[in-house]
Formats: sequence, C-alpha cells, structure tokens
Amino acid sequence: MQNSAFAINGREVGLGARPYLIAEMSGNHNHSLERALEIVTAAAQSGADAIKLQTYTADTITLDCDAPGFVIEDETSLWAGRRLYELYHEAHTPWDWHAPIMEHARALGLDCFSSPFDASAVDFLEGLDVPAYKIASFEVIDLPLIRRVAETGKPMILSTGMASVVEIGEALSVCREAGNERVCILKCTSTYPATPESTNIATIPNMRATFGCEVGLSDHTMGTGVAVGAVALGAVLIEKHFTLARADGGVDSAFSLEPAEFRALREETERAWQSLGRVTYGGTKAEEGSKQFRRSLYVAEDMKQGEAFTPQNLRSVRPGFGLAPKHYDVLLGKRVNRALSKGTPVSWDVIA
Repeated sequence: MQNSAFAINGREVGLGARPYLIAEMSGNHNHSLERALEIVTAAAQSGADAIKLQTYTADTITLDCDAPGFVIEDETSLWAGRRLYELYHEAHTPWDWHAPIMEHARALGLDCFSSPFDASAVDFLEGLDVPAYKIASFEVIDLPLIRRVAETGKPMILSTGMASVVEIGEALSVCREAGNERVCILKCTSTYPATPESTNIATIPNMRATFGCEVGLSDHTMGTGVAVGAVALGAVLIEKHFTLARADGGVDSAFSLEPAEFRALREETERAWQSLGRVTYGGTKAEEGSKQFRRSLYVAEDMKQGEAFTPQNLRSVRPGFGLAPKHYDVLLGKRVNRALSKGTPVSWDVIA
C-alpha cells in the first residue's frame, strides 16, 4: 500500500498538519446520556478533533457464559474477576444514544465516529453516515470485519496492538483488495493502563516505512509525554481515553485524561509537531541576530605597533565580530601593523 493522502471529513491527517486528536469516550458515560453529552462538550472545549464511540452489545462481542476464558483471571487487570459479558454490558454505549451524541458533536464542530465490533454495527453506523471507522486492536485480526468496513470506502483507523507484522500486512491487504487505501494504522499497547516502558514508540517510523501509510498512536498511558514523543517520531494522530473526572469512576476512567489534561495534550502535541521542521544546520533566520554573541578573537590589552600577540593580549571572548577562535594558535606570536586598543576585534588586516 503506497503512502497516500489520508483525511477525515476533509481534514488532512498527516505530517503536514498538526496531530489529529481523538477523545475516546468508551464506557465513561457511566450509563447516562446526559453525561455522554457533557463529555462531548468537554472534549470540544479541550481541543479534541473527534469524539469516538464503541458500537457493540454484550451479545455481539462475547457469549453469556462462565466457561474458561470468559472470566478475567489476570489479578493485575483493572477488571480482575469480572465476566466478559457483564463487563461489556456495563461498558457499552446504547445504540439509540449514537444519533444524539453525533448530532451534538457536529454542532460543536467535532467529528464523531465509532469502532464497530461486528457487521451489524457497521450497517447501523452506515445509517448514521459516520465520517470514518476505527478498528480496535483486539479486532485487527478479524479480517471479515475489516473487509466489511473497508467496503464502505470510508477512512479507516486500525489499531495494531498485539498484531505481528504479518497480521498488520494481512489487514492492510484486505483493505486494499476491497479498494480502500484510506488507512491510518496506530501503534498501540493493549494493556489498560499501559506503561511508557511498554509502549515502544520507536516502532512508529518503522511502521511508516514498512507499511507505507500514515501512522498514529492509541495511547493508554497516563499524562501526555508518550504522545508528545510519538509526534516527534512522526505520529499524525493521537487517541486517548477521555472522561470528565477520574474520581467519577467508570470502566476506563483509571487511564482516561480529564479535560485540563486533554487541553495540555492538544498544546504539547502541537508544539512537538511545530518543532519538527526540516533537517537543517548552520542556524535559522530567527537565529541570525544571535551570531553576534558567539565567541571571537579580540585584543584584550592595548597594543603598540609591532607588538606580538600573547595569551595576555589575545583572547577568545564574546561578541563575535572578530576572527573565529580556531585561528588563535596561528595568531600567537604574530606582530600587529599598528597600535590597537583593548576591545578591538582581530582581523587579518592588523597583522604585520
């Protein structure tokens, strides 16, 4: 797949534009449509470009059973001991909320789209004319789902998570075979929360080179540092979970940003993007005026005609209007052709 222009709702998502920021609502609405709408408002006020939902029900994402694997046994998990069915029932966003949430987002100038988890969710979201789709990291190996989404022709964001190079390649091939080249892939660590040490954002430039498409970051770490580092490495899109207040609880609240933190994310990732610039040496136009404060060679004591330069009367100091300090050793012992006062910048025409 060749690197091609990627845009969402006409907004460029690439190295030529500031990072596109997605606020992931997930289950942080805590079963309240009013709270969900407040999250949308807060996301817009905090500088997000998009609010993202998840479209599933417990029955479309798992089975209602207690068989091995259907209960989270990892004691380090935020959801240890929970049945998958109950957890997903708690976390899901009711489908009849999608339209009012999306309408509110549009009114505030936000893009709003979702992660579908089965074909019925894609059909439902197509009815709402979403501007893009996100494939969750655990679903990136669900090639039939990816094919169904690709067939819509809408921009696609694929979170890679635990996917191998081969699995990412397979997912992109399915998109290409369906005629959809409008794909951005995300570096992602599928732990909740994730640690900076496990994030490995050094992979981002390699992903761009390997797969030839735009690359972003789905970030489950706390704070903004990892996201800023990712932008410096070429990430064009950042997704972070978002809530009104972590203290309010919610299935994903522990690793979600609050509004003030998301505002900092917007400011700092934009600064990181602005700093990328281009490969350059020798100073910029902005630095031109600073050159006068570089060191150069000056007469440090009054000198008579015919007197030789010594370590006492020849010094490397600021400002920078004399000869470069690299000529110091050459000038030592050389005699001057006229009297020089202290503070005279040394030039070749004072040498006898």
